[in-house]
Amino acid sequence: MARYVPKDRFYLKAKAQGLRARSAFKLEEILERLALPSLRGATVVDLGAAPGGWLQVLARLVGPKGMVFGIDLVDIAPVAPNVKTHALDVRDSAALAGISLPHGLDLVTSDMAPKTTGIHSTDVARSHELVRMALEFAQARLRPGGAFLTKVFMGEGIKELEREMKKAFSEFRQLRPEATREGSREIYLAAKGKK
Repeated sequence: MARYVPKDRFYLKAKAQGLRARSAFKLEEILERLALPSLRGATVVDLGAAPGGWLQVLARLVGPKGMVFGIDLVDIAPVAPNVKTHALDVRDSAALAGISLPHGLDLVTSDMAPKTTGIHSTDVARSHELVRMALEFAQARLRPGGAFLTKVFMGEGIKELEREMKKAFSEFRQLRPEATREGSREIYLAAKGKK
């Protein structure tokens, strides 16, 4: 069993750079490895956005002419002028319909994870349910050619999720960023070229 180090080098690096979460480095690496065209001026939605580490990275990448929307169950402290946040449950379609989110998005990201129970099969099933919701949201809102990336827990059923993403996008990758904690079951599924 890997030893959990709460304040590892990525945590310390995030604090030094004024980032709200060490996961910001995961996003940077994933986007680099996915080799997306420049996000300058892009419109992005980040699901499961609290505390805002990914929003900080995305705000910088899209620049002042781009727009980033963050959605989470909890309120998120202001990030930047080009970031709007909403506190709601993405499983609540009425609440989601009640906010003005654009269609024709360039990128949808999801770092959503379920509250873990410690029961592997339950945690995996809940994670996969969140991935399916994020994928459904992305398919409905992305422009043709747009990109999607999501966190997922490894386990039974992951191949089916991968098949669904491969059907919807022209390019697909499974990634485990360097900043992922040792012993973690999480990986990221990333795709571009929405069909």
